[in-house]
Amino acid sequence: MILIERLTNMKLSVAGTGYVGLVAGVCFAEVGHSVTCVDIDENKIDLMNSGISPIYEEGLEELMKKNLAAGRLHFTTDYKSAYRDADAIFIGVGTPEQPDGSANLTYIATVARQIAETLEKDCLIVVKSTVPVGTNDKVERFIKDFLVNNVKVEVASNPEFLAQGSAVHDTFHAARIIIGTECEHAKKMLEQIYEPFHLPIVSVNRRSAEMIKYASNDFLALKISYMNDLANLCELVGADIEDVAQGMSFDARIGAKFLNAGVGYGGSCFPKDTKALSYLATQHGYHLRTIEAAVDINKEQKLKLFEKASKRLITFNGLKVAVLGLTFKPGTDDLREAPSLENIPKLLALGAQVFAYDPVGTQNCKKLLPDKVTYTSSPEEALTGANVCFIFTEWEQIKALSPSVYKTLMRTPLVYDGRNIYPLQAMNDAGVEYYSIGRVLK
Repeated sequence: MILIERLTNMKLSVAGTGYVGLVAGVCFAEVGHSVTCVDIDENKIDLMNSGISPIYEEGLEELMKKNLAAGRLHFTTDYKSAYRDADAIFIGVGTPEQPDGSANLTYIATVARQIAETLEKDCLIVVKSTVPVGTNDKVERFIKDFLVNNVKVEVASNPEFLAQGSAVHDTFHAARIIIGTECEHAKKMLEQIYEPFHLPIVSVNRRSAEMIKYASNDFLALKISYMNDLANLCELVGADIEDVAQGMSFDARIGAKFLNAGVGYGGSCFPKDTKALSYLATQHGYHLRTIEAAVDINKEQKLKLFEKASKRLITFNGLKVAVLGLTFKPGTDDLREAPSLENIPKLLALGAQVFAYDPVGTQNCKKLLPDKVTYTSSPEEALTGANVCFIFTEWEQIKALSPSVYKTLMRTPLVYDGRNIYPLQAMNDAGVEYYSIGRVLK
């Protein structure tokens, strides 16, 4: 057992400064711990040390500046100084999806070896990254294989459940903290680290903690895919998916969240985690048919509006197409698996002139899409003279547009809304030809 004195505020290090690592590090500092965040990108480290967040998250940059000034938060590329005498090291590096759907654990392994070759005191290693069941066992063996000094390590699983766009709020107001440990000491130490958050803690073994992460994310993905699938049927039989969702929401067994139909889920979690769990199942000779169905439905759903528009129009060649919303959801600049990235290349390939608006996602989109896209500073600029409009993200700046704006600014007020922003009757009254997901005009 690692023996430590009871500390109110611990010396923590966080490997990785993406959505998981950076938010965790800043929030740990906010509750009083001394935190050093480690990344290999020197430019990124310089940016963060100047108080600028490399990702868009409400409230994050303000907390960064506050805790940098207080001396509780540090950013460095020098992992040796960060890991050498830490009480606990949190691993929050990426586990990107590989072509076969499995998780790439290269970054986890790199950090694990750096830790093993650097530690000079007993330490708790905490894996926050989303990893396949059994990975924490491997991380512990891997670290012990490469230990240089005579120190003791324990490895714990502590998956995150934050949502991009509300990550800081989610961290401080989480429904629960999941900790997976194999010994009482690791459990007590993690409980001590999280004590200042005053949140419920669910303590399980490591493999159960790893599975809870996948099970939770994939259940939400299932719920979204089910509603999208049902919405497609509603269109065929004349039912309204919003009425159906409202009726379902009163059942406490179902709940009201994640019942909104649309053009599919995106981001860094749901797409990757559904495929990873499906891959894990097949590796054990089992097929998670529900998860496989969710993956297939989501893939098809992203192009529903494009297919509707293709049936309505003879060609996209030479048309000005307005795209409102690029990120996979509002409140973030993340475009991973966003429906916009599925649709815009198809529109460009067919000769469309794409004018795109997003309040925070433009710079990231420029890195991913060709220069043929024209980016605008307002939704009105994108809509002016447009022949058709696609809405992919329900940003407040887009929701604030009145139906009359589409009628007034567009050359042809033809709108395909993937987030069901507007009332059907309001768009009809404004003279807009309006298509959404799973709804019927009453």
